[in-house]
Amino acid sequence: MGLQSSSGRLVFLLSLVAYLAAFTNAEISHHTFVIEPKTISRLCQQHTIVTVNGQLPGPTLYVHDGDTVIVTVINRAQYNATIHWHGVRQLRTGWADGTGYVTQCPILPGGSFTHRFTIIAQEGTLFWHAHVSWLRATVHGAIVIYPKRGRLYPFPKPRAEIPIIIGEWWNRDPISVINQALLTGAAPNISDAFTINGQPGDLYPCSRDETFRVSVQRGETYLLRIINAALNDEHFFKIADHELTVVAMDASYTKPYKTDVLFITPGQTADVLVTANQPVGKYYMAARAYSNQQPGFFDNTTTTAILEYLGHLSSTPPLLPMLPFYNDTTTVTRFTRGLRSLASPEHPVKVPLKIDESIISTVGLGLLPCQPGQICGGPNGTRIRASMNNVSFVLPTIALLQAAYFGINGVFTTDFPQNPPIIFNFTGQNIPQSLWAPTSGTKLKVLEYGSTVQMVFQATNIFVADNHPMHLHGYSFYVVGQGFGNYNPLTDPLKFNLVDPPEFNTIGVPVNGWTAIRFRADNPGVWFMHCHFEDHMSWGLSTAFLVKNGRGLLATLEAPPPDLPKC
Repeated sequence: MGLQSSSGRLVFLLSLVAYLAAFTNAEISHHTFVIEPKTISRLCQQHTIVTVNGQLPGPTLYVHDGDTVIVTVINRAQYNATIHWHGVRQLRTGWADGTGYVTQCPILPGGSFTHRFTIIAQEGTLFWHAHVSWLRATVHGAIVIYPKRGRLYPFPKPRAEIPIIIGEWWNRDPISVINQALLTGAAPNISDAFTINGQPGDLYPCSRDETFRVSVQRGETYLLRIINAALNDEHFFKIADHELTVVAMDASYTKPYKTDVLFITPGQTADVLVTANQPVGKYYMAARAYSNQQPGFFDNTTTTAILEYLGHLSSTPPLLPMLPFYNDTTTVTRFTRGLRSLASPEHPVKVPLKIDESIISTVGLGLLPCQPGQICGGPNGTRIRASMNNVSFVLPTIALLQAAYFGINGVFTTDFPQNPPIIFNFTGQNIPQSLWAPTSGTKLKVLEYGSTVQMVFQATNIFVADNHPMHLHGYSFYVVGQGFGNYNPLTDPLKFNLVDPPEFNTIGVPVNGWTAIRFRADNPGVWFMHCHFEDHMSWGLSTAFLVKNGRGLLATLEAPPPDLPKC
C-alpha cells in the first residue's frame, strides 16, 4: 500500500540536514513503564486494579519540544495491553503509537515493547493511556511538553504547574463491565464515581481524607494542565469564585480565553491559567458530566479537589462552585465557539485552503436485530452498535499497520465510504427503522501523502442522539466549522473560520449537529479515527486512514522495530 517505497538521494540528504537541525539542544529521555496490579481502597472498598508503576494516575512524562522519548513497557498484568501516546504526532514512528490491532498487536502478559518517538513542533499538555479494551480506566498519565530549551511560553511564566486528570471509577473491574455489555448487546453499567488525580473527593463516601489538594499563594498565577481521561463522559470543570484563562487545547496554543467554566471531552487537554486573587480560604475545583441523556443513564455525580490558600484556617469549609446543569448545551456551544488559535508568528496557523479529499461521514449509534443464539439486551430485544457512514468498524486480529506494511491480504479493505451511503434527515425525529442497522467491516480510507483533507462529522439521531468526541491519531486538525442540524455543503462552508481556527486532536460533534475539520496528510502510516467514548468505540464508531509514503526521509514510515509484539 505504498508504505515501503522511497526515492531521491538528494531529497534524502536535504531532508536529513533539516531534520537534524531541528533538534539542536534536544535530549533523549528513558523511562520504564511496568503495567502491574495494585490493591487500593476507593469508595469504602478494596479493589485490585491495573496500574503503571503502581500509581493512579500513572507517572507524568516531562519533555521538551524536540526531545526523543524511549519508554520500555513491561506487561505484568493479567490482560493484553498497549500504551498509546495520545496526541503525539508520531511523525514517521507510527509503530510507536500504541493502538491495539491498529499499529501493533498487544503486549501479552509477561511481554515487553520499547516505544521510541520524537516530539516535533508540539508544546503543552497531552497524555498517555492504555489502548486495549477498557484498560485505560486506570492506566493513564500526563505528558507535559515544554517549549524547546531557551524558548518561552507565549504567556507569563506561572508560579507552578499542576496536572489535573479527570478520571472515571467503577466498583468493578472495568474490563468485566465492557465484556458483559458486549456479551449481552446492552449498554454497559455506568461508573460509580469520577475522580481528580485518582481521588473521588469530599462528596463521595470514605473519600474525604484523600481528596487532592493544591496549595497556592495569594496573588500568584498557576497553570493547570487539565486532562479528561474519563471513559464515557464529557465534563464541565469549575473553581469556585475563580476565573479561568484557557491558553492551549490539545497542545496547541489559543488566544487567551477567559471563562468561569471549562468544557472538556474525553481525550482533550486544556492548559488553564488561574490567579489566586480571592480572599484567603479554601475553594473546591469540581467536575460533573455533560450529557443529553436522562439521569440514570449516565454518572451524574460530582468529583472535587481543593484549591487552598497558604495561611487559610483549617476549620474553614471549602466553597463549592455552581456547575452548569448536566444538559447545558448552550454553555458547551459558547465555550467551544469561543476558542481561537493563537495565530502568532511563532505559532502560525496552517489551515489548508485548497482541498484534495472531501469526506462527509455520519457518526452515531444504531441497533442490530437479534439473531438466533444471541443474547440481545438492547432496546426491544436488539444489540447496540455504532458506526461511521453506516459501517461498524471491526478490529482485525492482525495489526492494520503490519498488514499494510508487509502486504498481508484479507485483513482490511480500502473502501470506506466517502459520503453517507444513504441520504436522509440525519438529525430528524422518527428515523425509519430500516436505517437503524449498520453493516460491519474493517474499511479504511487511503490518502496520498501531502493531500489536504476536509472531513465533516454528521451526527445522527438514530436510536439516540449524542455528542461524539472524535479523535484522530497521528495528527492535529483545525476545526473550521460547527453547527446544529444537517450539514449543508453549499452554504455552511461560507461560514468556515479559515483565519484562526482552533487546533485539536479530539473534538466533540454537537448533539444533532456537525463538525468540519481540515488537515494535511503529511504523516505516513495507518491512523485510527474514533469516538473517544469507550462504549461507542467498543460498538464500532471508528475507522482508519492509510496514508501513503511520500518522497524522502521525512515522508517515509520507519521500518518496524525488532521487538514489535507479534500477533
